[in-house]
Amino acid sequence: MSTIETMSHPWTLQSSSGFLSTGTIIALTVFFSLLCACIVVGHLLETNRWANESITALLLGLGAGAVVLLVYKGNSSKILVFDEDLFFLYLLPPIIFNAGFQVKKKQFFKNFTIILMFGILGTVISFCLISLCAFLLFKKIGVTSLSTQDFLAVGAILSATDSVCTLQVLNQDETPFLYSVIFGEGVVNDATSIVLYNAVQTIDMDNIDALISLKLLGTFLYLFFSSTLLGIAAGLLSAFIIKTLYFGRHSTDREVALMIIMAYLSYMLAELLNLSGILTIFFCGIVMSHYTWHNVTESSRTTTKHAFATMSFIAETFIFLYVGMDALDIDKWKASSASAGTFVAVSSTLFALVLVGRAAFVYPLANFINCIQRQDSSNIEFRQQFIMWWAGLMRGAVTIALSYNQFSNSENKDSALMITCTIIVVLFSTVVFGSMTKPLIEAVLLRHAKPNVSDAVDSPRLEDLRILLIDNGGASDTGENQPAAAAQRSSLSLLLTHPTWTVHYFWRKFDDRFMRPVFGGRGFVPFVPASPTGAADEA
Repeated sequence: MSTIETMSHPWTLQSSSGFLSTGTIIALTVFFSLLCACIVVGHLLETNRWANESITALLLGLGAGAVVLLVYKGNSSKILVFDEDLFFLYLLPPIIFNAGFQVKKKQFFKNFTIILMFGILGTVISFCLISLCAFLLFKKIGVTSLSTQDFLAVGAILSATDSVCTLQVLNQDETPFLYSVIFGEGVVNDATSIVLYNAVQTIDMDNIDALISLKLLGTFLYLFFSSTLLGIAAGLLSAFIIKTLYFGRHSTDREVALMIIMAYLSYMLAELLNLSGILTIFFCGIVMSHYTWHNVTESSRTTTKHAFATMSFIAETFIFLYVGMDALDIDKWKASSASAGTFVAVSSTLFALVLVGRAAFVYPLANFINCIQRQDSSNIEFRQQFIMWWAGLMRGAVTIALSYNQFSNSENKDSALMITCTIIVVLFSTVVFGSMTKPLIEAVLLRHAKPNVSDAVDSPRLEDLRILLIDNGGASDTGENQPAAAAQRSSLSLLLTHPTWTVHYFWRKFDDRFMRPVFGGRGFVPFVPASPTGAADEA
């Protein structure tokens, strides 16, 4: 189905060029005008406590949809039809890639275990709880035509979070732990939800056995690791090519173009191989920022950093406009024969399941992590747990796209009801909860913020790790076996008590010795004849 279709009355003329539809041109003009309006209004509301760019774009989309609906006197204009291909193939990749490219890798991998626990195990818990509760409650409120596979799909659909509103408020420098965990969980959560959704589509409901859970687990692990490795391989390949061929000698445009194309190619290859394109392009972005970005010329570094951020911003804004305008497509609402009471009951039930499903894993997992943490300073406080719960209450375009995929072509009489109720949940959670996010974080977290001591505490111990692992060799050479043995015991203790920093230390050694000589990275300065950088170096 085409995303932007030719509109009927009152605009049915063809443009003078003969091959462009006037309706298509008008639709694109409307969207680009709205994008400009979003940028201007978002700038004006930068310091507003209750608004952000996501809500602004969504409300502008709703307003534009209402105007179009009035112009067409309550009939569907077909100015926009939500298309999953447009969303997953064109809008989502630049957002996920920029997320990986701009992420602070040290904080991200420091909290990687927590991120995986919340993003994978937490999403699975939410999926199971929402699916089970929907199965038990929906029949009591009049939704009787959904199959078991539909209920499982609802669990996967509503497990996909959208933490954009929260991340727009949090600051990587002021709240590094919260930002990295919420950000990382959001990416892993989207990938996990989509993998669970795809796995549900492959289940044969007529032949369910006891091994189905193990099969789903095996499928997920295969997709997770395969997608990650593909993204890493694509990033390393781009780094090797750019480092070896010195594109900057002739044209910086080529190295920038190669980075963009290879990143998008990694996403397409993942989708072609039925892997998770989200995970692939995310890790491709991380690897490119670690190696490839340092191999290009100085001007290209500035260009790529701003180009990727700009593409991500435009795609993100377009998505919220997209959702807002599509929400007022009258055909979806007319297709459902449900009463207003049923709409309210189903929407309220779905939203309640979102709240409960989020709380069912955030608080238990956070307290479990606190129990196994060895340092009190690194415990997740209740205020932080609350913000982590709140950040996952918003639902976005991934939820709508999966809902369309599941129910748009279904002959079920409740299919249109499920699509419209999903849209209601997305609109309500984004507008209401999104508008409350900034004042809530200021009241709950930032006003009670404490100096971030965990990094300050851990950094000297990384130095201790270096001393214990390297300098103890000198003690043994002088015959001081007793101190050497003590140092080795302290070294082992440090390895057990600070595994994250230990892994980071050994990774840095491996990276400096084996990876950077081949793939470049920080410290690699490509020599570009007759370039300003090269001239400055020679001087």
